[in-house]
Amino acid sequence: MGGTGSATAAQALALAALLLACSGVAVVTAQDIERIQGSAGDVLEDDPVGRLKVYVYELPPKYNKNVVAKDSRCLSHMFATEIFMHRFLLASAVRTLNPDEADWFYTPVYTTCDLTPWGHPLTVKSPRMMRSAIQYVSKRWPYWNRTEGADHFFVTPHDFGACFYFQEEKAIQRGVLPVLRRATLVQTFGQKNHVCLREGSITIPPYAPPHKIRAHIVPPETPRSIFVYFRGLFYDTANDPEGGYYARGARASVWENFKNNALFDISTEHPPTYYEDMQRAIFCLCPLGWAPWSPRLVEAVVFGCIPVIIADDIVLPFADAIPWEEIAVFVPEDDVLRLDTILTSIPMDEILRKQRLLANPSMKQAMLFPQPAEPRDAFHQVLNGLARKLPHPKDVFLKPGQKVLNWTEGAQDDLKPW
Repeated sequence: MGGTGSATAAQALALAALLLACSGVAVVTAQDIERIQGSAGDVLEDDPVGRLKVYVYELPPKYNKNVVAKDSRCLSHMFATEIFMHRFLLASAVRTLNPDEADWFYTPVYTTCDLTPWGHPLTVKSPRMMRSAIQYVSKRWPYWNRTEGADHFFVTPHDFGACFYFQEEKAIQRGVLPVLRRATLVQTFGQKNHVCLREGSITIPPYAPPHKIRAHIVPPETPRSIFVYFRGLFYDTANDPEGGYYARGARASVWENFKNNALFDISTEHPPTYYEDMQRAIFCLCPLGWAPWSPRLVEAVVFGCIPVIIADDIVLPFADAIPWEEIAVFVPEDDVLRLDTILTSIPMDEILRKQRLLANPSMKQAMLFPQPAEPRDAFHQVLNGLARKLPHPKDVFLKPGQKVLNWTEGAQDDLKPW
């Protein structure tokens, strides 16, 4: 079923039936909330305190504080996790001031905070900045050199993580910054069998300002009167004038096939009621953009709107703690043309169960990075992920004189001083 014209009579009837049924269960009471079963629920509720110790390197402010002072937009964009992770760790009970007892070492360098006028990270500077920070800690402390970073973690929330580029083709050509190949990467990017996702990386949700989200919560009795909702770009003509790369054509296909379909409330306009509208929707589209993820995934979970994930081979945040297969709908990119048929064919019982799971407070908490930190939030999920990687295997520590990383490897521009 294409959806290029107005909705058929069958679609209209299906929509009316679904909205009527869902509006009747808009109020989610305590007994309606479904607990996350099995090991995932246990992992989600883990307490990392007492299970690991983290040493935070003290860097010159040019690597972090000065960059934020130069451009405060960093504090609210989707890559801001690197800033708030630093602030969180400085006050966290897992922090140790004795590096000799540390399980992990953290280098607080803000590689996404030097922004263009349009708010995008300057990807030319990011790898230089990271290399410079690593050189700094390797010269002043002995801990990097004894493992070449294997017991260090870095927050790299770029579109394609430590490949440091927003277009996939160029990111793949660059690859992960060579000096980070032994380190654990905490990154928003996750895609199976991709050169920009190293084994052992911790995939996290993008940053969405918790205070802003929580200020727009609607009353629980608000009915879900929208079937499918999406606001955002369908084409990125500025960076992809020929239309061959952005979202691998999936967003363009959504627009061309469903812009006139009554089941779909989709537009490029971003209304002031955006957050409220998501809470009135049953399904929220979460298609890939330049990378497989977007802040819509966080917003959909927090607002109880069933995420419709259109991103092949995506690795989702905290996948060992959040039962994504149970709370989301996955649509292959090649099946976008059948999106209306797929969503209208989902049984009502399945929709209601997904809504009950999404109503679980632990699920919502795990997707947010509040300041100050709160129990079971995304900060704690990162620490849980680090704790589950302990103890470090014996081969983490190099033999005297042993070298693994090649500091002269990589793109020539990356080797320039920062």
